[in-house]
Amino acid sequence: CSNNMIMIPFAAFFVLSSLLVVPGQCFLARQPLSRKALSSSSSSSSLSAVAPTTSPLPKGISPFEKSASRSIDIQGNFRKLAQPALEQALKDGKMQLEIEFPPLTGGAKSKSQFDDFDNVSELNANRDWCVQLVPSLQNRLTSPTAGKLENTWFILPDDKECELAKVEWTGQRFQSACQFTSIRAACTAVAGGEQIKAWGTSLASAVNKIQGGDGILADSSTLDDLDVSKSRLHLVCQPGNGGPVEDWINVKQLHETTRTSSTSNSLQEQPTCIVNGALDKVRDGYYPGIFFPALAATKSWYDAFEPVFFIKPISDKGLYGWVYRVYPEPWQVVLQTAKSEQKGSTTQVKVEDIVALVSETRPSYQQAVTALIQTASQSS
Repeated sequence: CSNNMIMIPFAAFFVLSSLLVVPGQCFLARQPLSRKALSSSSSSSSLSAVAPTTSPLPKGISPFEKSASRSIDIQGNFRKLAQPALEQALKDGKMQLEIEFPPLTGGAKSKSQFDDFDNVSELNANRDWCVQLVPSLQNRLTSPTAGKLENTWFILPDDKECELAKVEWTGQRFQSACQFTSIRAACTAVAGGEQIKAWGTSLASAVNKIQGGDGILADSSTLDDLDVSKSRLHLVCQPGNGGPVEDWINVKQLHETTRTSSTSNSLQEQPTCIVNGALDKVRDGYYPGIFFPALAATKSWYDAFEPVFFIKPISDKGLYGWVYRVYPEPWQVVLQTAKSEQKGSTTQVKVEDIVALVSETRPSYQQAVTALIQTASQSS
């Protein structure tokens, strides 16, 4: 099962199908509303009252229209939604931020969660997405505690990934917009090298030193110098997901060490934004705490993260949809349906987005699937 897929136990549907509303938390559509209906409706219902503040799903993301997605810059559209959301969240004083989206959707090699892909392709796509986001953030980020953020540290999982990123993105526009670094180097800068190392990394580093290397396993000269005296955003790309679980532990340590050490330097806590870090794996106990106690200890910290741009597919019972949020808007669950239309000699697929649920808090998997089931049954 893909990490991007949301699934719930089969038996749960017998209980969930009887639910109509989650009191005090979310609204289920009594009648399914399409995007067109939501934008034009003058109804005073709970859903229509919040509809003007919700963003429509980006075009071309449905697996039903995969051929169309190849000609759309979907990742660019994701960045256009994420940038102002991130800026607003920082202005509102949010210090732990999360961005999640399918990184391989769109373009000539578009892939959905139903397609096969490897971790290297996913990491490269996330890296490229972040590098292209950073120039749009220059001189625009402010925080009530840190004031104007002077720098962005673009933090990759390891030194080698940072080296490859600098080789891939040589343009001055990108390299001058941030400091390219790694989790190891960032931890070293703020805490003198205090970090938890993955056992495999420690072993490879020791072998490298025996062979006459510096133990870093990459060309460390390609990493940018880090100035800890300046206020900044820590933009962390895909920690933990597909890599060592210690990445998640070290990102927390980096954030909290920065907060602690900055007190003596008359600086405030620096915000952290994690991009496609699969934080649900930490929050939902994917790694049993009895075997990963240090990771389990980070759960409450990751629970506090604010999703500023979040779009995740959900598929079950033959239905397909999305859990979606653009800060500071409420959460949405959107059902997608596809119909074939004959136009002349060609058959075209028409995709309709139907808002199934709007919630001020993130709906659980069960609530989201229940909303899809009910909305599909009402619209059939």
